[in-house]
Amino acid sequence: MKTTGGSDAEKRAAGESAAEAVEDGTVVGLGTGSTAAHAIRAIGRKVDSGLDVRGIPTSFQSRELAKEAAIPLTSLDEANAVHLAIDGADQFSGPHLVKGGGAAHAREKIVDAAANRLLVVADPSKAAGQLDHPIPVEVLPDARTTVVDDVRALGGSPSLRTAERKDGPVVTDNGNLVLDCDFGEIANPAELADDLSGLPGAVEHGLFVGMADEVHVGTDDGVDVKRF
Repeated sequence: MKTTGGSDAEKRAAGESAAEAVEDGTVVGLGTGSTAAHAIRAIGRKVDSGLDVRGIPTSFQSRELAKEAAIPLTSLDEANAVHLAIDGADQFSGPHLVKGGGAAHAREKIVDAAANRLLVVADPSKAAGQLDHPIPVEVLPDARTTVVDDVRALGGSPSLRTAERKDGPVVTDNGNLVLDCDFGEIANPAELADDLSGLPGAVEHGLFVGMADEVHVGTDDGVDVKRF
């Protein structure tokens, strides 16, 4: 379930602001989504100007965009380190995030967690005093029914994400399904994250607890950078 809100100018400002942190010799995780796409394009312009960087894409979408931007690509297996990752968010509250609107959160979490620094790019509509966005949970197809029951037992309301412009559910790059799980206001993100991680058949969830080092929020007046 992709979130809406925020102007393209706000998203571009946030993405280009985070891209300024990419220095010569950097290995950078390339996030997924409309705001992260602006960062990827900005990095591509820096590469075109002679900057030596390598990117690790987090989805088919970010890989294709990086290729269009002529960013040399690598992988976690090949890179000695991931110096920083730039990624979007469906919602943020301090350093805590909800991600997965593009159904790429499993790969995003792997790359973002491996990075020395995670820079989140967002527009003001993604800010929240307390997280309350439905949590995407990627599940093995055979485990959909049992994970639905387990999420309900945790107090959540799960729904299978359906695809747009095709019949049937969304299928992730990993070949799995996505449940969007509404828990209302999340008083303890860390506790819920642990509970969701322990569900048999759940591949990964979209709670990124305490992972953001910076959030670049594009506004009409520029960019508000929050550091944690």
